[in-house]
Amino acid sequence: MNFLSRIFSIKKVPYLSWSSEHPLNKRPKAFTVIMLVIGLFLFGLGEAILIASDSGVSPWTVLAQGISKMTNVSIGEATFLISISILLFWIPLRQIPGIGTILNVIIIASAIDLTLPYLPHPENFLFKILQASLGILVVGIGSGIYLSCNLGPGPRDGLMVGLQQITNKSIPTIRTFIELSAVISGWFLGGIVGMGTILFVFGIGPCVGMGLTLVEKLSREA
Repeated sequence: MNFLSRIFSIKKVPYLSWSSEHPLNKRPKAFTVIMLVIGLFLFGLGEAILIASDSGVSPWTVLAQGISKMTNVSIGEATFLISISILLFWIPLRQIPGIGTILNVIIIASAIDLTLPYLPHPENFLFKILQASLGILVVGIGSGIYLSCNLGPGPRDGLMVGLQQITNKSIPTIRTFIELSAVISGWFLGGIVGMGTILFVFGIGPCVGMGLTLVEKLSREA
């Protein structure tokens, strides 16, 4: 199977030379932790690039906006409630948290705050779309790196992996379904959908597939 076909058909997070044997590993290898941090930082950087493009927020932020309008809670509080709800779905899906689950929140948020002030905010529509596309690609590559560490996924990625395991569909297909469900729900509740949001919905699945395929290929060649 060639590289391009693998991107769209990959069904499992590959177990690589730096992968932890178990998500609850209390003493992971130093290189595994380094790869985890790199992956999560890239994830946050990609989110920041998307935000700075001013072309639309991610689907889950659209959902948080909608919930905020319907319940009068803040977007931050709505985001927290969404994350907790997703984690509850982990129980029947038998997903296991780890230090990666905790660092997911800390490092991604920190990466966004650290990089956002230095990123361009294009005014030209074409540049907005190009920057949004770059952000989505960086999120996908970061996802592939940190998921391959097997130290516990973030809430949305854990949902993605769990649903893949019970449906046996490809990871890009499952991720697209999840993001599409989030954005449709958020839109009906009053969230704002932009072109960057649409790009994220249909681009993040293949980009995560690319990230996973890329780290798998690099690990084999190392």
